[in-house]
Amino acid sequence: MNTTFEKFNVKPFILDAVKELRFQKPTEVQERMIPSLLNGESAIGQSQTGTGKTHAYLIPILSKIDPSLQEVQAVITAPTRELANQIYQEVLKITKFCSGEDMITARCYIGGTDKQRTIDRLKQQPHIVVGTPGRIKDLMVENALLVHTARTIVVDEADLMLDMGFIEDIDKVAAAMPKNLQIMVFSATIPEKLKPFLRKYMENPKYTHVAPKQVTAAKIKHLLMPVKSKSKTKLLHDLLVEYNPYLAIVFTNTKKKADEVADALLEQGLKVGRIHGDLNPRERKKMMKQINELEYQYVVATDLAARGIDIAGVSHVINYELPSDLDFYVHRVGRTARADYSGNAITLYEPTDENALAQIEKMGIEFTQIDFKNGELVEIGPRNKRQNRKKQINEIDVAAKTSVKKSTKVKPGYKKKHKYEVEQFKKRQRRLKKR
Repeated sequence: MNTTFEKFNVKPFILDAVKELRFQKPTEVQERMIPSLLNGESAIGQSQTGTGKTHAYLIPILSKIDPSLQEVQAVITAPTRELANQIYQEVLKITKFCSGEDMITARCYIGGTDKQRTIDRLKQQPHIVVGTPGRIKDLMVENALLVHTARTIVVDEADLMLDMGFIEDIDKVAAAMPKNLQIMVFSATIPEKLKPFLRKYMENPKYTHVAPKQVTAAKIKHLLMPVKSKSKTKLLHDLLVEYNPYLAIVFTNTKKKADEVADALLEQGLKVGRIHGDLNPRERKKMMKQINELEYQYVVATDLAARGIDIAGVSHVINYELPSDLDFYVHRVGRTARADYSGNAITLYEPTDENALAQIEKMGIEFTQIDFKNGELVEIGPRNKRQNRKKQINEIDVAAKTSVKKSTKVKPGYKKKHKYEVEQFKKRQRRLKKR
């Protein structure tokens, strides 16, 4: 299979890896960023999950590693252990095509692992370091990990790094590196609070914004279900049983709510997994393994799982609560309909969610409303049907009053006649609307 990655003049082992990974042509973010990153330029890449950004920085980094220098040459940071491990696995998929003197070594350093054992194994420095900022900083402070030789640092999911309070740790790691450092920052959004960090380390960086062709994947069906006076967890249970999904992720806003929902579903007889920040590292690792091996059909999660963590085969995403940051709606539903599969995103909503739903619709999302009727799921028309009808009636009233002109000469009974004509006009308009 031929690919079009040859034009980037990367090392042969990368082309071998690209063929095995079945990348036929670069994605838009790769096309626009790989050449400048190969030239050593610093860059900011703004793009959504699933645009190929990981390989946009891995390909140039791996191509520039000098295997003869047994020192740290690149540091890649990620906000969560799961994402760091995923990036590390992608590195290994490429470096396995190196051999002998050209062998590139990579290591993953994340919290929740034996720190002393890690320090003992750092007698020989890896070429590439992947990990969470806190653990990388700790190993650097212990003088075990020598990052001062690295010429490149990657800050992946930078906006999430900011939210989770990791920018300070990254700042300390970057400060220990050479002044002519190449910095690659990747983020779905570039918040204002991130800009001081960018200005501190980046002079005239190349900025690439790959706007999504559409807000979410084309094959996602966005559905709304009103909660009304029903028990929300009972409604969720009935919905999950009715859909019988291949794999469903139910999103909540807090760890406490995730546990409440998972416990309620367990009580109703469903086998439910859970992913949130209160799980210890061993529990999280075990849970991810069980989910990927399809031991669970249902998973309750906080937004930690919406960014970066790739769970294969998610057929349904359910928003038990709408996220407080509405951008996360896009991240959440992006867990389904991946790799050209179709998927359903269902949001349970209450009257207090109306403003948030209107904001999501302004992003270009079109919802279909569903509900249970006689034990079956059916489409029930738009949620704001009553408001639309009232608006329509008001529009007809205005049109009638402007179309039926008042007589300039006042004659006996004119008011009654004028009112009759207005009513006749409104009836005609309603008949036309029905057609």
